[in-house]
Amino acid sequence: MQTEDVLRRENVVLRERLSRLTEATLRIGEDLELDAVLREVLDAACSLTAATRGGMTLLDDSGNSLEFISSGLTEEEHQTVVNLPSGPEFFEYLTAMTEPLRVVDASTDLQSLGIAELPFSVDSFLYAPIRHHGRQVGNIYLGNKLGESPFTADDEETLSLFASQAAMAISNARRLQDEQRARADLETLIDTSPVGVVLFDAQGGKPLSINREARRIIDHLRDPDQTPEELLYLISYRRSDGRQLSVAEFPLTRSLTTGETVRGEEIVLQSPDGREVSTIINATPIHSDDGQVVSVVVTLQDLASLQQLEQMRADFLAMVSHELRAPLSSIKGSAATLVQSGVTLDPAAATQFHRIIEEQADHMQDLITDLLDVARIEAGTLAVAPQPVEIGQLIEAARSSLHSLAAGGDMTIDLPPDLPLVMADRRRISQVLVNLLSNAVRHSPDASPLHLSAQTVGVQVEIRVKDEGDGIPEEQLSQLFRKFSQSPAASGGSLPGSGLGLAICKGIVEAHGGRIRAESAGLGRGATFSFTLPATEVPGTPEPVVLPQVVSEIERGTKRRVRILAVDDDPQTLLHVRDALTRAGYEPILTGDPDAVGRLITERRPHLVLRDLMLPEVDGIELLDLVPELRELPVIFLSAYGGDRRIARALEHGADDYIVKPFSPTELVARIHTVLRRWTMSTAAEPNEPFVKDDLVVDFAARRVSLADNPVRLTQLEYRLLVDLCKHAGRVRTHAELLRSAWGPAHPGRSGAVRTVIKQLRRKLGDNADQPSYIYSEPRVGYRMAQPEPLDATHR
Repeated sequence: MQTEDVLRRENVVLRERLSRLTEATLRIGEDLELDAVLREVLDAACSLTAATRGGMTLLDDSGNSLEFISSGLTEEEHQTVVNLPSGPEFFEYLTAMTEPLRVVDASTDLQSLGIAELPFSVDSFLYAPIRHHGRQVGNIYLGNKLGESPFTADDEETLSLFASQAAMAISNARRLQDEQRARADLETLIDTSPVGVVLFDAQGGKPLSINREARRIIDHLRDPDQTPEELLYLISYRRSDGRQLSVAEFPLTRSLTTGETVRGEEIVLQSPDGREVSTIINATPIHSDDGQVVSVVVTLQDLASLQQLEQMRADFLAMVSHELRAPLSSIKGSAATLVQSGVTLDPAAATQFHRIIEEQADHMQDLITDLLDVARIEAGTLAVAPQPVEIGQLIEAARSSLHSLAAGGDMTIDLPPDLPLVMADRRRISQVLVNLLSNAVRHSPDASPLHLSAQTVGVQVEIRVKDEGDGIPEEQLSQLFRKFSQSPAASGGSLPGSGLGLAICKGIVEAHGGRIRAESAGLGRGATFSFTLPATEVPGTPEPVVLPQVVSEIERGTKRRVRILAVDDDPQTLLHVRDALTRAGYEPILTGDPDAVGRLITERRPHLVLRDLMLPEVDGIELLDLVPELRELPVIFLSAYGGDRRIARALEHGADDYIVKPFSPTELVARIHTVLRRWTMSTAAEPNEPFVKDDLVVDFAARRVSLADNPVRLTQLEYRLLVDLCKHAGRVRTHAELLRSAWGPAHPGRSGAVRTVIKQLRRKLGDNADQPSYIYSEPRVGYRMAQPEPLDATHR
């Protein structure tokens, strides 16, 4: 009878164990999200065995630990376990075990394994591997059973059975996670593809999915109130030869109705109002298991860029053939004369013909060299090797090269004695100077003087070449540095030149991290070409007081702790930026999601932000205003366009510099270096004591502006401009001085930018332009800040 009671009790206990095990198994299968499954598995293991502490590691396919989660540990205890010096060896020791392990006196056994003392006591210990189809996917570790009793054999058996069930749940969750990640990667790849992709439903012919490029093409053709479905019924189709297509002949219709796969058909899509897009279209049906068409994938490639490239190629071939034909004709004519004349030709005339052949051959060699340089610049592969060098040496070398050309006029050179060294590739910068001086001589009257000067501007040196020659119309200034662009005189054919020289100058200067620009008051009033180069050190520059790690690391050349956040929706650009930053020693932080910018700035604390100027769904310039965190960081824009207006708008909204794609790694690193130095230098140069005038207080140390004790929120650009005015209170600051101080040398140089920001500042400070209290206008000159009040004890 007693035996029956014992068996009955054992059966009750066994049924209870099986019931709890079944319940736990069902519970861990309710969720397929991996993190939730892992947490549920560990909590269930602790509950089944009455363990007060637990841990679990997840293993990859190679058996390496991917993640460690814990239960019953404080955050500090968790970190201590993770960072145990002998922890990796201990986990490897247990991972090698294929059977469960139960230890009654755990503290003694842990010490024998060399495990350092844990931040908590472990009386008993239970371990079980999690295996799925013969492969270990994780481990469960339990310690200290409730009631201070040791773990039993039943606990070991229960944990072993549960681990086998948990293996299935974990594998399913990991498989789902892998599928979701692969799907997300595929969706991102399709959405960022430069080719339009549209997925159509076979039943109704409606678009199920439209990627970004396809949406751009559709938006170009449709009216704002039209849907993509409505547009399909309104647009007309024709082939590239002009033949109209019926709806039945359109690739999508053929794939939907016949299941035909259509490849590479060149079709022009035209809206009712005449807007059109030339495309190459592919259509691929997707079949079900029974052979029915369930959907159709259509790809559209906009041919506009290819057509533009074809036109550029034709223009290029026309230019090259024209430029090569002239010297070839001279060479052929001179050679033919020498051959035909034989010994009867006068020696002086023969010498002249030989000289013509040599000069024209040199001209052809120069043209070929220029073409190769332009190709390298456009590919972003122009190599420069900057070294510290004196400006005077560069200018003297260029002047010597131009001695015969400039003999007709005087050249004045104005170089300050304290001019710092610059980082420059001697050969390349000499090439820039020779090009600019040659250009000035060609477009100036005989005996007209040239003026060459240099000055320090922030952390850069600006070099200026000024002539009193033909001048340049204002509307042509923005086009001057484009390939094949020439001045009006040159384009008329009276002067030599392929139109490549200034484009090459721009590429070389920008590869050094500088900027080049042209100024002219108009035709007949001369022109000034100026470019900047990074200075190695600026005399009199105070030590930086913010971002000290950035400056010290830059000056040491390590940059290991300098973090750069790059935001671009183009994966290839991000890869290019990542490789360039990594090779230069920076720490890159990459994202293609504009919405993640604020979070990444808060979490990763970058020192500088690289941003694409054109982002999906949000303008890169607008994001400067939408993300407050960007106001406290230097920002460099990456732009596929070099238009002055858009770049000026970006700079006026607080950007510190810009880079036009494609760009070389050398230019990218040089620009980052220059912007960081300029930022730290401008901050270091701020006054120590606050500026106080009536209700306005500018606290430079706290970087805080208040009006009647109420904080005033300023953009970084507005703050820089206000600081400059306060530093020079009582003195007039010209538009040019304010541009250099607040925007740096990157700005195209128009005073309208200053007026725009001054207007914003006045509005935020409640300052009336007609009767100002703080910022006074000096017509056609600049602006002046009112003198501050003497500081009292409150503001010191």
